[in-house]
Amino acid sequence: MTWQPKLVALDVDGTLVGDANLVSDAARAIVSRVVDAGVPVILATGRGWAAAQTVIDQLPIQHAEHVCSNGAVTVRYPPVEVVDVLTFDPRPVVERIRAEIPDALVAVETVGRGYQASAPFPDGELLGAIEIVSIDAMMSRPATRVVIRDPAASEQEFVELAHRLHLEGVSYAVGYTAWLDIAPHGIDKAHGLARVCARAGVAAEDVLAVGDGRNDIEMLTWAGRGVAMTGAPPEVLAVADAVTGSVADDGLVAELGRWFAAGSPRRG
Repeated sequence: MTWQPKLVALDVDGTLVGDANLVSDAARAIVSRVVDAGVPVILATGRGWAAAQTVIDQLPIQHAEHVCSNGAVTVRYPPVEVVDVLTFDPRPVVERIRAEIPDALVAVETVGRGYQASAPFPDGELLGAIEIVSIDAMMSRPATRVVIRDPAASEQEFVELAHRLHLEGVSYAVGYTAWLDIAPHGIDKAHGLARVCARAGVAAEDVLAVGDGRNDIEMLTWAGRGVAMTGAPPEVLAVADAVTGSVADDGLVAELGRWFAAGSPRRG
């Protein structure tokens, strides 16, 4: 029997949208084709809900549960229904990192709204409502997601920092810049997807997942078919079952088109 996805999980940045945060016409059309075939399409993103919704609202309307904040938050939409909120104490890890990088920017997610930040981040990097507060104020409550950012450092320096500190008690991933995402221990996109799929009655081997970042590694490994975008870091490409084109080349369209050709019958 030919394998066919029963659920499609998509990373957002670098997979579904580029820097302009716009879903291409071709990507929108292929997602519509998947949904019309009766297969759920959900986001699995490091973004908080407020930023994820700006992309979901560009896609075909479907009632689905999406994975946000690298697995710490899941939200059904529409209408908005927060399902999971998993948290950790951010103070120990933030204090440890700031001991190494005293001037690092820090942001803590405010679920459904945006972020509290220690200072303004570079334009466009944090979406949603941004409130500037003290580090102590941010560390005074449990967090779903913490972002550490140093515009003066390089991506490689942050990779080396994460390895050097051996951060314990949390999950973390380095982005495409000097950006460190920190989540509760054991929580990542795969963990979030597993919870969503369990509720939906979908097995991991029936999931098609597509992504391009280090925070997608666990998801691509967990899914029945994990596909990386061209240009992903080597460690992401190494775990993928296949590699498709870049977001600029509509690589997502090519991958989904393999399984959902024009005129595909709707699944029962």
